[in-house]
Amino acid sequence: MRPNRVTLYEVGPRDGLQAETAMVSTADKIALIDRLSATGLSYIEAASFVSPKWVPQMGDAAEVMAGIQRSVQYPVLTPNLKGYEGALAAGADIVAIFGAASESFSQKNINCSIAESLNRFAPVCDAARRDGVYVRGYVSCVIGCPYEGKIAPQAVADVAEGLLDMGCYEISLGDTIGVGTPADVAKLLDVISARISSDKLAVHFHDTYGQALANILTSLDYGIATIDSSVGGLGGCPYAPGASGNVATEDVLYMLNGMNIETGVDLDKIIEAAWFISDVLGRPPRSKVALAMRPTSP
Repeated sequence: MRPNRVTLYEVGPRDGLQAETAMVSTADKIALIDRLSATGLSYIEAASFVSPKWVPQMGDAAEVMAGIQRSVQYPVLTPNLKGYEGALAAGADIVAIFGAASESFSQKNINCSIAESLNRFAPVCDAARRDGVYVRGYVSCVIGCPYEGKIAPQAVADVAEGLLDMGCYEISLGDTIGVGTPADVAKLLDVISARISSDKLAVHFHDTYGQALANILTSLDYGIATIDSSVGGLGGCPYAPGASGNVATEDVLYMLNGMNIETGVDLDKIIEAAWFISDVLGRPPRSKVALAMRPTSP
């Protein structure tokens, strides 16, 4: 049954900007997050506490967290205990960890097996439980992998359950390379929904092949009511050069508005934020709605 209200989980300032090649200043990141905070969004993923050596774009995470005007929830990504400690010092009260449903992807990206990656997150979850910090879990490559091809839904469900067992309050299912179609999503959710209730699931679709909105619509039919999205379609797909990445928040919101599904988010303000960060990057938004509804100059 489709939900009558959906939570949009904004990932542009972290997952979106992280994939952008042009460096964005700390001041512009703060300005983007502050604009998004005024749109009605409840969750804005603000930063990633990772080594600047590996992700230079996120090297100012502590400065960003210190500079934003806090009014909603600002989750951050924490791949290890050191990252968690940095996030805690910066005042984060929600952190995110990530696992892959593909053994090849896990080995090539973090040099360990899926089981080993989950073990690495155990200290983060233990510390978060002690500190009263919520932990969100991501599962990447839930439909396909750039190395293995199709991924078995059972493998995705196993990783998702492992993250839940460690204490994650919610699992975001990510089609990392954006190859999924509604049929693929239905097969995945048929398996997962038999093991995990929909109120503990979110979906995170990339729009590499233009399937993201259709996949979200399919997910709604399974009762999933949390959707990850990125303002202006920020981000890209590193495995498909030139392809778009995250589904745009304003495109998702326009669809939900048309279906009379409540979000509490102001479409006009989202579009303004999309154009703000796109102007910073020196290119138009990767979003049909932002292009069709460009705000007029004052």
